[in-house]
Amino acid sequence: MNGWVWAAVAAAGILLLAVARRPLGSLGRLLGRSGLGLAFLWLFQGVGSWLGAPLGVNLFNALVLGVLGIPGFAFLLLAQWLIS
Repeated sequence: MNGWVWAAVAAAGILLLAVARRPLGSLGRLLGRSGLGLAFLWLFQGVGSWLGAPLGVNLFNALVLGVLGIPGFAFLLLAQWLIS
């Protein structure tokens, strides 16, 4: 392959990264917040069963915490209370 083809591929890659920068950043932020939510659920697991509000450590609960934050935690506690 000659140099023009490599330059075109590099330019297309840079353009693709520039276009996908915002969605990839949002996805990265969501993954980071969900990871923190998963860690919080893991830490809350022992205390929650002692308080009578056991929350499962799973991806759905972590995503709820990642998207909603503290109100999501209240929502999960409320849902657990209504189901029990």
